Amino acid sequence: MDSTQRFSNRVDNYVKYRPGYPKEVLQILAEETGYGPGKVVADIGSGTGISTALFLENGNKVYAVEPNGPMREKAEELLAGYPGFVSVDGMAEQTGLDAASVDLVVAGQAFHWFEPVATGVELRRITRAGAFIVLMWNERQVVSDFEKAYEELLREYGTDYATVNHRNISEEKTGAFFLPQPFRLRVADNAQVFDWERLKGRLLSSSYIPVEQDATYEKMIGGLRGIFERYQRNGGVRFDYETKLYIGRAH
Repeated sequence: MDSTQRFSNRVDNYVKYRPGYPKEVLQILAEETGYGPGKVVADIGSGTGISTALFLENGNKVYAVEPNGPMREKAEELLAGYPGFVSVDGMAEQTGLDAASVDLVVAGQAFHWFEPVATGVELRRITRAGAFIVLMWNERQVVSDFEKAYEELLREYGTDYATVNHRNISEEKTGAFFLPQPFRLRVADNAQVFDWERLKGRLLSSSYIPVEQDATYEKMIGGLRGIFERYQRNGGVRFDYETKLYIGRAH
């Protein structure tokens, strides 16, 4: 599937059930890059605006660059009230932004979909002197018994989960993107707690998961229900995340 179209039928679940980013991210960026409300941000692969909102709420002007129409339109619906929000129909490799127009580039939960060489050229074109690039992921942990059972479910039913999982991008490959500049890795804690309906929605927000029309759908949902019943406490289960930020200068 074209990576720019993968989430077209997942938009509502994506908005409702994907994790946001902890406020600690802003403090980390202030320490590492001099980030503040006056900086102009480009959010590349911005999707429905989960990462965009973090910066808009802090007073930044944000160019939200997203090639997928339904996701971009949902972001426009949700974020239209922010004066700094600018929606852009573009790709990481061809953003459509002016040269030397942004101070900070962020790619939240998206870099593994990009072509890295062309993206590197484009992001350096749009950034000003002294700008930084930040590659950011909420990395779901696989530590608790519940998290391990959920991971097994993804591997059993995910159509191409093993291929598109962002964990396939090693730290070495991530670091190569920043060359010849060095990068720093900073980590913040994040978490979500789900009841049954929200857990189901979280599963269905993933692009590699069968939809209701697929033959394996009912069996998959039954398996998820069994996992929930086995591991829920007081009607909920918990995902822990590490929010990982790879931070380097653009030039």
